[in-house]
Amino acid sequence: MRLLTAAVTAMALTLGATSAIAAPVEIKFSHVVAENTPKGQMANKFAELVAERLAGKVEVNVFPSSQLFGDNKVLEAMLLGDVQMAAPSLSKFQKYTKSLQLFDLPFLFKDIDAVERFQSSADGQKMLTSLESKGLVGLGYLHNGMKQLSASDPLKVPADASGKKFRIMTSDVLQAQFEAVDAVPLKKPFSEVFTLLQTKAIDGQENTWSNIFSKKFFEVQPFITESNHGVLDYMVVTSAEFWGGLDADLRSEIKAALDEAIAFGNGIAADKANSDKQAIIDSKRSEVIEISAEERALWVTAMKPVWAQFADEIGADLIKAAEASNQ
Repeated sequence: MRLLTAAVTAMALTLGATSAIAAPVEIKFSHVVAENTPKGQMANKFAELVAERLAGKVEVNVFPSSQLFGDNKVLEAMLLGDVQMAAPSLSKFQKYTKSLQLFDLPFLFKDIDAVERFQSSADGQKMLTSLESKGLVGLGYLHNGMKQLSASDPLKVPADASGKKFRIMTSDVLQAQFEAVDAVPLKKPFSEVFTLLQTKAIDGQENTWSNIFSKKFFEVQPFITESNHGVLDYMVVTSAEFWGGLDADLRSEIKAALDEAIAFGNGIAADKANSDKQAIIDSKRSEVIEISAEERALWVTAMKPVWAQFADEIGADLIKAAEASNQ
C-alpha cells in the first residue's frame, strides 16, 4: 500500500511539473489606439501569427485603447512585469534615452520612405539598443505616418498658430516645435484628446490621418492642414528581463512573428494614410487645407531651428545621417 501511495504521489508530482513546464508564456500587449489603426491591426496580426505557430507555447493577449495602461505609464508597468509588450510612440522614450528625440524634429524627413530608409540603416537599427541600459529592448519600428495639424481655425502660415493651444505628447522637442511658432503646447494623454477638442479646452493637435480618422478628431476639428511636418512612429518594446528569460529558440520564433506583423502593419499604414484622408474629405466634417510651397517654406524656416536646439542631446551626426535619408 505504501508503495502504491508513493507511486501515485510521484506520478502526481511528475504530472504537475510537466504541466508547469507546458504552461504557455503569456504576452500582454498593451497599446493606446483603436484596433482599426495600423498599430491595432499589427498587434492583432502578431497575436494571430503566434496562435498559429506557437499554440500551447505562447499566448498573446492584446489590450487596445488604453484598456491596461496609457503610454505614459506602460513602460514603468513593463519594468514591473505587469505587461510584456507595448508600442509607444517614439516620443515616449525621452526619459530613457535622448537619441530617439530625433524622430520628433520637425521637417526632418520629407516622407515615410525616407523614415524607412533611415530606420533600416545601421544608425537606425543601433537606436533600437539605446534603451538596454534602462532594462528595455527595442524589437522594431512601426509606422503610423506623417503628421498633420488640425485646429479650430485655418492654419496656413506660422502666424496662424500664434496663441493657440495644441495638445502634444510628452516631448521637449514637440514643445519647442510649437513654441517656435508662438503656440501653447500642452502635454496631455492621447485618450483625452477628443474630449479636450470637443470642449474647446485646446485649439488643435497634431496627428496622422489614421489617428485623426479612427479617433474621430475630424468631427470636432473644422480644419486640418496637410503639413507633413513630422513623423509619428512607434517602437515595439519589451523588458530585457522578460526577453532574456525566454528560451533562445522561442525568442527567435516570437521575433519572426513580430517582424512579419510589423511589415503587415506598415503596409496598412501606407494604405490608410490615403484612404483615411479621403474619408475625412468625403465626410465634409473638416476642411483639408493644402498649403503652397511658399507657405510650407515659412513653416520650415520657423521650426527648423529646433534641430540646433537639440543637436547636443540627440547627436549632430545622427541628425545629419537622418537628413541624408531624404536623398
